[in-house]
Amino acid sequence: MKFIITLFKDEDGIYIAECPSIPGCVSQGKTEKEAESNIQNAIKECLEVRAEKGMPLTISTRQVEVKV
Repeated sequence: MKFIITLFKDEDGIYIAECPSIPGCVSQGKTEKEAESNIQNAIKECLEVRAEKGMPLTISTRQVEVKV
């Protein structure tokens, strides 16, 4: 499966990675590469837990346009 992730550097210099289509699926790392690797592991674990609990594996995500 392929997932979109978000990746940003927080105020402490740690990279935070999130998977928007899996609620609560977040990880971090000292580098972008480490955060990306960690979120891949977190996604696997989140999917396993959601499957065990009979929850939908993902939720819908959409793009919307906002005029600024």
